[in-house]
Amino acid sequence: MSLQNTETAAHAVEGTAEEKAGKDSVQRRTSVRWRLFVLLLILVAVNYIDRGSISVALPIIQKEFNLAPELVGLLLSAFFWTYALMQIPVGLLIDKFGPRKVVTASCIGWGAATAASGLAGGFLSMFIARLGIGVAEAGVMPAGGKLNAIWMHKKERGRGATILDAGAPLGAGLGGILITWLIASTGSWRYSFIIAGAATVFMGLAVWWYVRDNPRNHKAVNDAEAEYIEASHAEEDAEATKDGVKGKRALLPYLKFRSFWAMCFGWLGFNGVFYGLLTWGPLYLAQAKHFNLNTIGWSTFVIFGAGFVGEILGGTIADKWRAAGASANLVMRTLLGISSVVVVGGLVGVTVVADPITAVVLLSVVLFFLRWVGLFWSIPAILGGRTNAGVLGGAMNFSGNIAGFVTPIVVGLIVGATGSYTWALLYFVGSAIIMGVSVLTLNYNKRLPV
Repeated sequence: MSLQNTETAAHAVEGTAEEKAGKDSVQRRTSVRWRLFVLLLILVAVNYIDRGSISVALPIIQKEFNLAPELVGLLLSAFFWTYALMQIPVGLLIDKFGPRKVVTASCIGWGAATAASGLAGGFLSMFIARLGIGVAEAGVMPAGGKLNAIWMHKKERGRGATILDAGAPLGAGLGGILITWLIASTGSWRYSFIIAGAATVFMGLAVWWYVRDNPRNHKAVNDAEAEYIEASHAEEDAEATKDGVKGKRALLPYLKFRSFWAMCFGWLGFNGVFYGLLTWGPLYLAQAKHFNLNTIGWSTFVIFGAGFVGEILGGTIADKWRAAGASANLVMRTLLGISSVVVVGGLVGVTVVADPITAVVLLSVVLFFLRWVGLFWSIPAILGGRTNAGVLGGAMNFSGNIAGFVTPIVVGLIVGATGSYTWALLYFVGSAIIMGVSVLTLNYNKRLPV
């Protein structure tokens, strides 16, 4: 064999070895991003357990503090007012200082406020503590949206969004059982709040230890995983430059785009249904279907557990369909359109069925498909990129939490005026229709030119 042929063969062997090494490197890619989002799922679940703890303990608190129904309503609404008002400011802080600092501060702050609510001596101190919980918790979901933009490959953001948001139905389903168990175990609603608050502070320390604002700064991330994420970022940045995106940090310029408003109204409609069922669902089962307390607890667990399963499945379907080559618009409009149709149909069905078990089954189906809209937590990254994912997530969640404090009041007025839940359920149908129109209007294919 000639020297030239020998060198050629050697180069070929080297090339094959390099290609193999490259393939092996991809196969050995670390999965820190997935572990990070499992941590966020747990964090959001704790978030919903803490925010709902007062509802579980309310009969005891109302009797101990001698609260009139009007004061009970104010106490329940306190969280949502400050939570909603803080969304956009905290989104700006996330984009400026990074999600790690903001979400850690959120955990420690809301844990302290939850513990403080266990020390409340009356309505005023409890009201202030609930305001504090709302302020402190505000950073969690927008920070999660920002981390989705930073950590996830664009083909994985559907699963990232739904893993993050699935903590809501999981926390709602488990919260009643856990807080009730804590009250029974400690013999005091106060101790249960203090324990829950302390656990949340420890969650904050876990977040600070594990979360990073850049995958390269995480010791457990290898080069293969970092390069995989960075390649997605580079591709997105190139597309954004081609589309005339300036990449400046701002919120106001987004207000002129239809997709921004579709994002906000879609999340508003979604939460009109979700918060309505979260706050009034147990009373509906008790008063309209005559369930006892134990049956209500397990029915709530089944209904919101279905939402958890549905959300994880929806994110998986979306990402696998995108990986197969389908456009973002086709995937999102199809899945979220189906979700809207099933939710509307299921809620209409609940208004006409008399059998309580059938009502629980229908509500479980509604939650299963409703939670597909958790895919919306990928939208701040789609529309605003890594630069503005925080503030867009804040704007979206602000809109959704308008429904958080309006819906319980409106449903109470409807039930009080009519003595029935029929028109309240039709209010949820109206919210689902707003959601459906919005998810079909939004353009999921490209970043907005800001």
